[in-house]
Amino acid sequence: YDTDVRTIWDRDTETLPRALRKKRNEYRHFAEEFLAPLALEGDRDPASIDVKALFLEAAKRGFQTEFLPLPMGSMELTALGRPLLFPVILKAEEFCAADCGLGLGLLDHDLGIAPLFVSGNTKAMFGWLRRIYTEIKAGEPSIAAFAITEPSAGSDVEDTFGGLTARIGCRARKVDGGWSLSGRKVFITNGAVAKWVTVFAAIEDQGLDSWTCFLLDASMPGFSVGRHERKMGQRGTDASELILDEVFVPDDRVIGTVGTGWAINRNVLNFSRPAIAAIALGIARNALEHATRFCNENRLGNRPLVAYQDVQLALADMMLKVSAMRGTVWQSVRYRLPFQAAGSIAKVFCSDTAWDVCNQAMELLGDHGYLHRNRVEKAARDARLTQIYEGTNQINRLS
Repeated sequence: YDTDVRTIWDRDTETLPRALRKKRNEYRHFAEEFLAPLALEGDRDPASIDVKALFLEAAKRGFQTEFLPLPMGSMELTALGRPLLFPVILKAEEFCAADCGLGLGLLDHDLGIAPLFVSGNTKAMFGWLRRIYTEIKAGEPSIAAFAITEPSAGSDVEDTFGGLTARIGCRARKVDGGWSLSGRKVFITNGAVAKWVTVFAAIEDQGLDSWTCFLLDASMPGFSVGRHERKMGQRGTDASELILDEVFVPDDRVIGTVGTGWAINRNVLNFSRPAIAAIALGIARNALEHATRFCNENRLGNRPLVAYQDVQLALADMMLKVSAMRGTVWQSVRYRLPFQAAGSIAKVFCSDTAWDVCNQAMELLGDHGYLHRNRVEKAARDARLTQIYEGTNQINRLS
């Protein structure tokens, strides 16, 4: 008779190297203490959450400065010998198992600074990235955002063929000492709270092959925040329109070199798609855990729901899917550097499967699952977005 009561989470954690086991536990404890209690409030009234205070709580634990080693960042030197994305996907699952809305805001800071990291440019990494990390360590909420999406150009710019006909509206015009940027970016996570924004713009009178990455800060004249989106899910994190009206950007704010923006963007997406898969995994795990609790606490007739075999089979099916998702995510980041096929496979499989798991969980809750803003209904709304951002699943299938 097996008396071992360790969970699958415990067993999976034990397979990790010691440093990653420690990280996973730290991420989980933070998420349970600071994110889970605010989940429903953030979904009901996003403006009531002090995002910057939450960011600084995560920063105190080193969670927002993990791309550079000590003393510049908080990455341990021993991590340089491991796959770079493993801590990212562990953090994404734990944060989003507690609450995807708030978790996304903390995670998207890494996406905002990812162009500085993947550009391979030493000035970007040890100049600008180091400066951002220094501000964070000093207690400043130097949140970063990533801005590519435009009103007339979304996932098409993330596809080789779609990019050829994409209508790029954000333009950069060469002026003395730098560039003048004009245009709009939409659905930008953390757009309203970010200090730093990596913006992709095409050179005036040229196409996507001239796309260039620029580092802006929100204090620049001509930079403003427009519409705040009212989202179906992941509501705890801001998504806003950014308006650029002849924003002057000095030459030293070009990330990489002029015309390398599309390559930088593709490499960033190779980096971020496994993280989206891990976000979907966290959402599905959240739905499974709450459905399991509901089936244990509620009764049909004189028996708890979980005593019925069809309920047991449904829970087992959901557990099977969540375990398969975790295996897919972990496998996708075991490579030394992320690559397109692995990231797209993980993103598509996990986001589609998360949607399935959340729907199964809602069915188990019956009428309760249909009530607005319970945690399972919220998980279903949160899961839907993972099938859309970082390239729709249709675009990822073409990758």
